[in-house]
Amino acid sequence: MEELRELAAEAKSVGLAVIVWSYPRGPMLDKKAETALDICAYAAHMAALCGAHIIKVKPPTDVVSLDAAKSTYEKHPVDVSTLASRVRHVVQSSFGGRRIVIFSGGEHTGTENLLNTIRGINEGGGFGSIIGRNVFQRPKAEALGLLDQIIGILKN
Repeated sequence: MEELRELAAEAKSVGLAVIVWSYPRGPMLDKKAETALDICAYAAHMAALCGAHIIKVKPPTDVVSLDAAKSTYEKHPVDVSTLASRVRHVVQSSFGGRRIVIFSGGEHTGTENLLNTIRGINEGGGFGSIIGRNVFQRPKAEALGLLDQIIGILKN
């Protein structure tokens, strides 16, 4: 984190934007924990603290993973019922929404699942989703139609 802060300061000193992919990993986190609400929110917060202007995290699930966070989430409940509410929490964790937060698109998925994810991110105040593999792994005509649907969602 110290190295990231130093790199961010250097980038800012020459007028560059700082983009951080904040994907927590490690022996204390299983696959389920990597997308837990508390983990995604903390990952976004730490990226902002380290100097990121733009932060990329995974879409959060309704799981609260860390025991240390569970008591805080119980004391100060956060709506976890929809992807939009969870995205809103992650965005809020990034200096009160003063950073651009985008979300990973994840593994290749079906059209309706992808569109529902895009809707949730958009409704929650996220700035978008990285959807490359979900577009480029489709035939061209289908991919263009999907992009048109996504643009329609994001325009609203």
